[in-house]
Amino acid sequence: MKLSLSVRVAESFSNKRVSTIPLGDLARIAADAGYEALCMRASVVGVHSAAGTAARVRRTVAEQGLSISMITADFPVPENNAEGPLSLRRITPSLDLAEALGADLIRICMKQEEDIVHAQRAADEAREREIRLAHQSHTRSLFETVDGSVEVLKAVGRPNFGIIYEPANLALCGQAYGEETLRAFQPWLFNVYVQNHTPEPDGLQPMETWTRGTVMSTMRPLDAPGGIDFSSIFDGLRAIGYDGSVTMHQAFGGDMTPEEATRRTAAFLGGLMG
Repeated sequence: MKLSLSVRVAESFSNKRVSTIPLGDLARIAADAGYEALCMRASVVGVHSAAGTAARVRRTVAEQGLSISMITADFPVPENNAEGPLSLRRITPSLDLAEALGADLIRICMKQEEDIVHAQRAADEAREREIRLAHQSHTRSLFETVDGSVEVLKAVGRPNFGIIYEPANLALCGQAYGEETLRAFQPWLFNVYVQNHTPEPDGLQPMETWTRGTVMSTMRPLDAPGGIDFSSIFDGLRAIGYDGSVTMHQAFGGDMTPEEATRRTAAFLGGLMG
């Protein structure tokens, strides 16, 4: 498994359009902590960026000995809004960005059954350029539940279309996320996202879901007890022989500096990866 840090860590929980840490600093922090890759998002570089930005980003990342594990090419995809699936209808700019960054995996968004045919066409175009597409386990999407996710993956039916397994969003939707789920996702498992965000009746963070309505939740530091059972997750990943990226995908906050949070999460995940 390869340890990856999402630039999500430099965004606030509520605003995914602004990065608060310069990329050069974030790449250095990640490399010093032992990460091998960055997961890139539109807050740093996207299809909206000026010409030459992608080349500068790629060079900055490479200077720290890092690769780019995946890209999210626009803002509507991580914002998970009604415009999220539109990139599937015109995937070429996202593919151009992925190539410019040296990445072979793009995160996409699907909300309705009609998005399936667009995902098929986008995957066909991406396959011609040896690029893969993947959807994150996520609330308010076609990937809220385990069974629903598998149904969509089978319906799209493309070898370069898969899933980003994210246990916190599954938990928020009342889904099991252990080894059985990982085995269900195994044929399509392209990336693993981790954040310590769990449903709790007395939590302070409301999260909207299609399957359970509004769910109150709590977000903790990744290595804090009482949240996601990461030990069972990594046992499951080893059981299925997963050797792809494990991406830290949690916005920093609270009392820790970015350096401390990155170092702590790298040590925690490294210990679990074994």
